[in-house]
Amino acid sequence: MPKKVPRNKARQGRRGFPVLFILIVGLLLAALAWWGAEIYGVAIAPNEPAGDLQTPQ
Repeated sequence: MPKKVPRNKARQGRRGFPVLFILIVGLLLAALAWWGAEIYGVAIAPNEPAGDLQTPQ
């Protein structure tokens, strides 16, 4: 015969990290990666534009 567990003591699993903490840390890591990509993009940008759209006269 299975044991009867009261509803207020039944749990699905152990308590882990709060979801909000994980989401905030993930957002901060994404912002850090974006910032690094922006800095890298500025560093490799050419000083002169690649081509001029106006035709010579």
